[in-house]
Amino acid sequence: MQDLDIQPPVNPLPPAVILMFLAIAGVEAGLTLGEAGLIGGPGAVGWRLGLIRDFAFSGEIFDWMLANGQWPLSEVRRLVTYPFVHLGFTHGLFAMVLLLALGKMVAEVMGQVAFVAIFVLSGVGGAAIYALLLNDPVWLAGAYPNAYGLIGGYSFVMWRHLAGRGTQQYRAFSLIAVLMGIQLVWGVFFETGTMWVAELAGFFCGFGLCFLLAPGEWARIRAKLQRR
Repeated sequence: MQDLDIQPPVNPLPPAVILMFLAIAGVEAGLTLGEAGLIGGPGAVGWRLGLIRDFAFSGEIFDWMLANGQWPLSEVRRLVTYPFVHLGFTHGLFAMVLLLALGKMVAEVMGQVAFVAIFVLSGVGGAAIYALLLNDPVWLAGAYPNAYGLIGGYSFVMWRHLAGRGTQQYRAFSLIAVLMGIQLVWGVFFETGTMWVAELAGFFCGFGLCFLLAPGEWARIRAKLQRR
């Protein structure tokens, strides 16, 4: 009997993407169930605010640390922990969708270590640049700067692909252009705040990191330096 080549109906996700997704989804599931009164009792209603207070990112705290040269771990960790706490279920849901869609592509093309590095460092860079450029007291929460870093990774892959085909490379930035356009239109009608600064900074961090993390980039850089 001839062996059947059975393909899974859904392409499997890289383990690193699954773990990052489960970390975000697990926190959000607990908070949502608590707010619905299904776990934790009456005190669960305040879990989200408590996590935001303890783990979200504050530009004012960052400015204080920078001005005083003091970097307590309890505050520095906010640069890494804020993507795992969201403002609400919908806020977290869209971040998780972006993570799954873009994380899969970045991890498969560049490797899982590169995916984790881009995801984490884009969030760190996005928050730090947000704090340095603005004096906004609003705290950052949610994985959107990290997800925009993955968009930077996606744009880098497209940029290299279009360069190899000899076509116009600016098309690689169509996704970020559309998203920023939506942000602009949305801001005309609603108060959207300044989180877009952290998101755009995350995008540029993700794109820039690809020059160090994408396969073959180090060899490309060395070859260029040797020709000079």
